[in-house]
Amino acid sequence: MKKVAIVTGASRGIGREIARELAKNNFTVVANYNQSKKEAFGLKEELEKEGFFLDLVQADVSTRAGVKALASFALEKYKRIDVLVNNAGISEYKLFVDETDEDWNRVMDTNLYSAFAMSQEVVPSMVQQKQGLIINISSIWGLTGASMEVLYSVSKARFGWFDKESCKGTSALLTFALIVWLLGSIATDMNANLTEEELRAVEEETPLR
Repeated sequence: MKKVAIVTGASRGIGREIARELAKNNFTVVANYNQSKKEAFGLKEELEKEGFFLDLVQADVSTRAGVKALASFALEKYKRIDVLVNNAGISEYKLFVDETDEDWNRVMDTNLYSAFAMSQEVVPSMVQQKQGLIINISSIWGLTGASMEVLYSVSKARFGWFDKESCKGTSALLTFALIVWLLGSIATDMNANLTEEELRAVEEETPLR
């Protein structure tokens, strides 16, 4: 029986590549997207041409309704969830004094609340099947902070504590993994606005450069 993996924010960037690799490695993939419908279906078509398959589920995982819809789809269709990759994330590139309450809520709900709520929805089934893996995608900015991205940095910094507390509060049969990108900057849409000088500065801040 194939293992079932949910990947949030799977239409672009890191999530897209994770979904692609899981599908190519014999996982049944439930790939989530919110607004990037064209990109999501493009990924599905690419994989199908190569002989692989994934399910697409449109859901806003910054809301409980969206989270429930995504988890319910996987459980109703496949009766199990083996892997959850909490990857969905957005950023706001602003001066700290220009950030608004709406910015705070949007970034925290998408980056942090989605991981909290998704984990809550899948843990009961993982405990019942006596195994499960939850992977939270963090960022070097969660460790060092980033100029003009205070909300994004705070949301990623909180992931570390979320993982520690989640491990203590759930079955020992489950594994929580915090992935922090330490190798360097990854070429995603979120980093597309960085200049060569800024990319070099990022390289200097990462442990392995």
